[in-house]
This record gives sequence, C-alpha cells and structure tokens, in this order.
Amino acid sequence: MTSTTTDTNTSTGIGASPVRPDGTLKVKGEFAYSSDLWADDMLWGATLRSPHPHARIRGVDLTGALKIAGVYAVLTHDDVPGVNRFGLEHPDQPVLAEDVVRYQGEPVAVVAADHPETARRAVAAITVDYEVLDPVTDPNTAADRPPLHPGGNVVRHVRIRKGDPGASASTVVSGEYTVGMQDQAFLGPESGMAVPAEDGGVDLFVATQWLHVDQSQVAAALGLPPEKVRITLAGVGGAFGAREDLSMQVHASLLALRTNRPVKFVYGREESFFGHVHRHPAILRYEHGADADGRLVYVRAEILLDGGAYASSTSAVVANAATLGAGPYDVPNVHIDAIGLYTNNPPCGAMRGFGAVQACFAYESQMDKLAAALDLDPVELRVRNALREGAAMPTGQIIDSAAPVAELLRLVRDRPLPAPAADDPRERPGGVANTTHGEGVRRGVGYGVGIKNVGFSEGFDDYSTASVRLWVSGGEPVVSVHTAAAEVGQGLVTLQAQIARTELGVRQVTVLPADTSVGSAGSSSASRQSYVTGGAVKAACEAVRAEVLDLVDAPGELYLNGGRVVDSAGATVAEVADLLGDRVVEQTVEWRHRPTEPIDPETGQGRAHVQYAFAAHRAVVDVDTELGLVRVVELACAQDVGRALNPQAVLGQIHGGSAQGLGLAVMEEILVVDGKVRNPSFTDYLIPTTLDTPPMAVDVLELADPHAPYGLRGVGEPPTISVTPAVVAAIRAATGVALTRVPVRPEHLVLAESPPHADTLVDDTE
Repeated sequence: MTSTTTDTNTSTGIGASPVRPDGTLKVKGEFAYSSDLWADDMLWGATLRSPHPHARIRGVDLTGALKIAGVYAVLTHDDVPGVNRFGLEHPDQPVLAEDVVRYQGEPVAVVAADHPETARRAVAAITVDYEVLDPVTDPNTAADRPPLHPGGNVVRHVRIRKGDPGASASTVVSGEYTVGMQDQAFLGPESGMAVPAEDGGVDLFVATQWLHVDQSQVAAALGLPPEKVRITLAGVGGAFGAREDLSMQVHASLLALRTNRPVKFVYGREESFFGHVHRHPAILRYEHGADADGRLVYVRAEILLDGGAYASSTSAVVANAATLGAGPYDVPNVHIDAIGLYTNNPPCGAMRGFGAVQACFAYESQMDKLAAALDLDPVELRVRNALREGAAMPTGQIIDSAAPVAELLRLVRDRPLPAPAADDPRERPGGVANTTHGEGVRRGVGYGVGIKNVGFSEGFDDYSTASVRLWVSGGEPVVSVHTAAAEVGQGLVTLQAQIARTELGVRQVTVLPADTSVGSAGSSSASRQSYVTGGAVKAACEAVRAEVLDLVDAPGELYLNGGRVVDSAGATVAEVADLLGDRVVEQTVEWRHRPTEPIDPETGQGRAHVQYAFAAHRAVVDVDTELGLVRVVELACAQDVGRALNPQAVLGQIHGGSAQGLGLAVMEEILVVDGKVRNPSFTDYLIPTTLDTPPMAVDVLELADPHAPYGLRGVGEPPTISVTPAVVAAIRAATGVALTRVPVRPEHLVLAESPPHADTLVDDTE
C-alpha cells in the first residue's frame, strides 16, 4: 500500500532540477493514488448526506439499509465511541450529525457493504425525518441571526489599528468588492482505506495534508490513544488546502473496527464538492486616502469572510486577511476589521493563499481606482508606495529580509508585450467556436502585486521532525530520510533527497513513506514545507555529518563529498564506507523556525509572521465586448523566492498558482443559492484547461532570506494572490467597466451600463 522513493543521481543537490521520481509514473498513469488502494477482503464505504442546509433531525430509520444483502454495517452518531466532534482549530463539527444538520451535504450516517453499488443502495434506503429550518446564508446579517453554534455566529474578529484613526487625505477612493466561493478542484477525489489491527487499533491509508492532526482527531473520535491510530500517506491527487480537514478518515475507521474488515472510501466528483472545505467567499469594503503626490495616507477596510457551517481554519484566514489587508504597501495609518462568520453555507477553510487572495483583489482594485483619480500610471503609484526591507507592516512588524516589491513591478511592466492577435480563431475570445472575427474585441493590460505570509503564525508552535540514517550498502554510503511531511504534488520528496545529497555528499538517497511513526511535520500548507521540513532534514543531515566527521582524526575543516571525507582543498582524507563499516549513524531532529507571537486583540500589533513573500503579475487580455468573452493572452510574473532550491519546481509552482488565480478571475465559482450548491460537477464548475492558460513569462529573483534554510522563501501561494486582480484590471482596461466582483462573468460585461464597443480589433498595448 506504500512505496519508497530512491534517488541515485549524484549531480542533483540543492540548486538543480532532478527528475522527479513520481513524475514519469504520473504521466504514464502508473502512480498509485489513494483511490487505487486494495485489499482482498475489503468492504466499501458510503455516506448519507443531508439534502438540506439547515434542518432538525427528528428520527433516522436504518431498517431499509440493514435488510439489503451484502450490507455489513450502518452507523450513526450513536455509534461513535469517542468524541463526536472534530475540527482543525475548534472541535465544532460532528463526525456524524446528531440533532441538527448545518449545511447541505453534512454526513448523517455511513454504510459498509461488499460492493460500492450495494453501499450506495443502502444509503438510499435510509430514511431521515427532517424538520427543515430557515438557513442563515447572508454574511452581512449573520452576526445578528439566531446562533448556529454556542457563542454566536462570529468565529473571529481581528482588528488592525496603526497610526491615526482619523487621518484625512486630499484624494479618497472607496469601493465594495465581492469574491465568490472557489473550489480547490483537485483531480483526485477524497479516498482512503482503514484496516483494523490486532491491537484493537486501526491502520489508515489516506490522501491528506497533515498526518498528525488527522491522527489526533481520529483517535479522539474512536476513543483510542493516538499510538493505536497509525496513518500512512497514500498517493495524493492534488490538495491546495482542502485535505487539511477530515473527510472520510473517521468514517472508514469506524466501519473497519465495527466489521473487522478493511473499509475503502472513494468519493465521486459530486460528493467531493460536498466533502471538503472551499475558499471563503468575501465581502470587502475599502477606503484609501492619498496625498497629491500619490503617497498613501491611510487604508480603512471592513472584510467579511463567510466561513460556512463550521470553523475549520476560518480563524487563521481572518487573521491573514487582516494582517495582510493593506497589501505590500507602506501605509502610516491603517484601520482594518476582518470578521469570519458562521452561516449555513458550505464550510470554508484553507485554500492556496487563504485570506490574502480575497484582500488582494480588493486593495489592488482600489490602487487602480486611486491611480485613475490621481491621473497616475498604476504601476508608478504602486512603486511609490511599495514596501521595502526595513518597513513596518500594519501590525508593527519590521520586514527584516528582502521586500523587492518595486523591482517586481518594474520587471513585469518592462517585459515586451505580446503581438496583436493573429487572424486565427484560436487566438480570439471564444476560440474555435469562431464567435468573432475581431469585431467588438478590445485588448487591455492590467497589473497586480500581492503579499503572503509563509508558515504558521501568531505564536503557533511550528516545527517539523526529520530522521536521517546513513549506512553502507554494497560498498557505498546510502541515506534514508523519514518525515511525516505530505507530498501533495509540490515536489517535496525530490527536495528532501536533494538536501540529503547536498549535506552528506552521497549518491543514493531513499525517502521513506510519510507516516505517523515519525514525529510531526505539520501541514503541507502555508508554503511552509520547504522551509520547515527542509530545515529539519538539513539539521538532521548536519547532525549525521558531525557524527561521521568525529570519527576522523585529521586537522582543519572537513567535508563529505562523493562518499569521501575531504579537506578544504578537496583532497580525500578517508572513505566514508571505510569509516562506517557496519555502523549505522542516525539522527532525529525536531526543527523550528524563529518564533512568532500572538497579535494584540485590540490593536493587531505584534510579530505575527515568520516570513513574507511577494509576487507581481501583468495580464494581457482580449475581450469580446458584445458577448462578454475573455481570452487571457499572456501572463507575466515576477517573484522573489529567496533561493530556488529546485528551479524547475519553482517554475511549476508559479505556473500552477497563476492558473488557479486566473480561474478565480474569470470562471471558477461554486454557486450557492439559499445554502444549496447548484453546480457540484466539472460540467458546471469550470477550471482553466490548457486552452485557457496562456503563455507565461517568469522572472525569478533569488534574494536570500538570512533567517531561512538556504535563504529560501515559500513559493506556492504568492502567484495565486496577485494574478486575479491583474486579470480583472486588464478586463477593466479593455472595457471601461468597473468590475467589483470575481469571477467576472459575461453578463458583468455585456449588461454593464454603456459598455464600449469597437468595430475592429483594437490593440491598446501599442
């Protein structure tokens, strides 16, 4: 059920781009994902979910399901032996609903049967008596509605207060902006297998982002000590934040322990939309004030984030939206209120760039509006106000590493613009549908720049554990690396091997499967794993190296290189294989980044974040103003990565993150009406395809962070943040329509007041 990854390339340490060991397997369809798990005697699990966003459960009748041949177990909340609650930050979500359901799709019962179709028929045979209740769906009024949870409907309110609250300015712009609910849309749906163990515990194989937090929540629900819940990472088909929360982990484990058989779950695509959290929809009200020279005087904002039925990571999302809500700009006076709310909409939690994505769309839209009011170039306005090293954030935290915001903006601005569209339908809005021959098409250019924190914040004990072993096999030194860090497609397995080869000078490195038999590595989120698990692997390798070098009786500085101990001149002092013989050198290290601190609850002041990352985008679009169709012609991105430990992987993260931000700009939205999801399928929930994703020019800056391992800076999230406002700004430039909501839909363009038209293709980039 698990696999071990071995890399024997000697010239692919830090700074190189070795072939990913999982890459060829994935391209050829041979990679084992969690949905491929199999055991000869396994049963299949299925979940009964509420059709209502808010209802009281008056009774559940399991008789029909239990009568079906091949059904081995049907369980409700009464069958949860431990605590019937879980949650990343607040344990407020039932494993199985008790007396109330709070969102459409909430699990009510689970079934195990000998065939997946039998399990589905059994679910359909369960009868639930619901009393439908009035759902709370509007975040504007949610705080004043009857509470969905004890304590009311406000999950968290974060206040940022810096400078003069009554500051005034000669030029003031304001606006209200809306961000729709985006889905992570990973291609591998939730799946996994639970296997009952002889000690009364369970072995769980699952696609997840955080093995140890899963372990603690599953153990609590099962009423077992954590050591009896052993979790191994199965093949992950994408994550982007949605796999931080539990889905089928407890359900599979309950059924496995009840039936004493392995139980496998695989969600279908529709169920996947109900089975994981989404990006928080947001309503953002901003006011910016600037002086006559375009210097920002103040930013005031109210940010409402719809957390849905359960808290998940809403508290952290709210904190990010607040602390990063003024953007990558030096602003002397900041007054921000960010509020996360419970509603009966689908639960929302982590998604790439969380909190920062929503805020960036609003503050960058404001910067464009302010540039127009001041008659300034939008890039020049941003450059005048750009953060730089040594500047103070709205939280009072001083940025103590590179902050090249102005340089990133200039890089994307100064790149050559793409040529006008050719006389080819594939290069026009609408593509091969051939909706236009150029009439009504206008071109626009827009910019966006964003800021994102890296790692866990506000005093969270953020660490990772790595165990590194060195021994001799076949006459040469070999290394194994063991962490619980989840490889979710970002290339972390490759990076761990690169670090080991760099630090220990060996050829063969084996990265063991991630599981809970080693200490926690935290979550594969917050752009943190290269920093924290990379730091842990580096530190463990350094400890192993020191132990090996202690065996050498030689003067001066010594190093490991190519299986040898060498001196500063590169001369061989000893062979590592001869030094070790039968000895195994092993070191386990728990590594932490420098501490952060909680922010003051009244002012938001404090050193909240360990590191900041920045990216800028320029977008070029063509818009058919008669049909409202948009074609993104080109994206240019510039990002500071500190140091590119794996340059090809860095580019992959920038391209992938940009595509997700593009999706939010022009197509991706879960449509929720009165608490009910209207488009839970890839037929109706659209994500960018190859034809939607344009060529991308990328400038990678390597301005080392002196506080980080190898000087690196988290890469995965920043490109998602700045691309959305850049694309929308380009659409505004092409159409003249004041767009305040994403995603931009065709009706936002063609139904706007007095949209401009053109008789011929106009290239506004000339």
